[in-house]
Formats: sequence, structure tokens, C-alpha cells
Amino acid sequence: MTLDTEILVDGLQFPECPRWHEGKLWFSDMFSSKVHAVDTSGTMETIASVPEHPGGLGFLPDGRLLVVSMGDRILLRLEADGLHEVAALAALTGGGLNDMVVDAEGRAYIGNFGYDYRADPMALRPANLVLVTPDGQARVVADDLIFPNGMVITPDGGTLIVAETFASRLTAFTVKPDGGLTDRRPFAQLGGPMPDGACLDAEGAIWVGCPNTGEFLRVLEGGAVTDRVTVPGKWAVACALGADDGKTLFLCTAETTPENEAKGISKGWIETVRVDVPGADGGR
Repeated sequence: MTLDTEILVDGLQFPECPRWHEGKLWFSDMFSSKVHAVDTSGTMETIASVPEHPGGLGFLPDGRLLVVSMGDRILLRLEADGLHEVAALAALTGGGLNDMVVDAEGRAYIGNFGYDYRADPMALRPANLVLVTPDGQARVVADDLIFPNGMVITPDGGTLIVAETFASRLTAFTVKPDGGLTDRRPFAQLGGPMPDGACLDAEGAIWVGCPNTGEFLRVLEGGAVTDRVTVPGKWAVACALGADDGKTLFLCTAETTPENEAKGISKGWIETVRVDVPGADGGR
């Protein structure tokens, strides 16, 4: 089934990493170096400024915001008096930080490019996932990933699934009690579409944005696609499920090219579409 969208917010640059939290969609507008939150009426507020460009967002169990600072490779936490460093990750990562998912215990899983993506987007190098505990301890928990990007965690906390963008696949891991990852296995091979930001629904399907094909796909384990949302002429960047009933799919879209995106040049939107299955709550 193909679904049509409505625009909720325009005038953005490159919205990414959306999270539904406390009645609002929180997202990073990477190229404007801002974190925003918007409600379902389209009323938006700026939450924080991140000079080195915000990436992945997540929330601690007490509701405090975690935000990835991409360029200087630092995980930040928002307090009443501003942003504070949780962990510096340059020594553990091979390129700029990227997306993040936070589990119910406040442990943050963070991906990175693996190389200098802005200098040469196609100079691919394997990358890793880093786990950061709430007290700032950091370690590598998975490696040899091809541009790890959007991630989800199942509601029981037992499985993490990551989009490997330039491998066109979704890869699953079992989460160990200490937060480590094991039992790496395929979740879905997508063929041509390259997965970016993702979210999980209550039936265990993953909605994922695919910038290169301009579509959001609902993917079952094994690779079957049940629904799609097309955004002609735009990049389908990332998505999140939310609203009162969890059945609004919020879409981060952008109008750019690979060359302009590497330079930080684009126009962006938050769009919405109603879906049948509500969101799961495993990734914060």
C-alpha cells in the first residue's frame, strides 16, 4: 500500500534523528545546528544549539535529553543550565558521529561514519557501534558495519537492529545483560534502497527512510515490504511513530543532492502520514 503525506513543518535545512517524547516530535536540524521539538499542530520550539551539528537524540529514564555532537564526536546531555559532556568518543570512532538509540536503562548506542564522509562520501570504511553508559563509560560493542545509521531496540530490550546504509541492509543483534551485542544476524536485505533513519512498530516491523529512492518502507523481518510512502524529488531521511495513538508516522525529508548534502546544503521538511499500526516503545 502506498500512502500520501502532509507537511507539518517547512523552512528547515536537513531534519534527522526524530524521536517522539512527551507529546512532541524532537529532531535534529543538522545543518542549522539546532535541536527542535514540534507538536502535532506544527508549533515548534528550539531546544538546544549544537555548533558541531546535532545527530542522534535519545532520552534518559528521568527524561533528560541526550544529543550527539557529530563533528567533535562528543555525547552531550541537556541540563537546566545547558549542554554538558557525557563522553568524548573520538578515540573510539573512525569518523563523525551519526545516529543513536537509548535503551530503558539509559545506555546509548552510537554509530559513526567510519571515515571523513564530508571530504569524500564514497570513500567507505567499516565502522563500529559505541555503547555509552549513563555515567559516561564508553566501549565498542560491534564493528565491521557499513555506515551504521538508524537504530531501534525492541520493547523487551533484547534486540537491537541497525540500518547499514551503504550495504542496503538491516542487521540485528541480541543485547546482553551488560549492554554488549552478540549473535549478529540479518534482519532484512533491501536490495537497491539504502536505509537511513528508522523506527519500530508494535508488530515488529521497521519503518525506514531510504534517501536514494525517495521512499519510506515498512519492512518485515526477512525483507518483505508491506507499505511505502513516496516523497518524489526529496530524500526520505528518517522517521518516527507518535501522536496520542502512536499511529502518526513523522517523516524527515530533504531536497538536496549527494554533492550538496556533503557541503551542508539542502532544504528540509517534517511531513506526516497516518498508518494502521502504532509505534513500539523500545528505543527512546
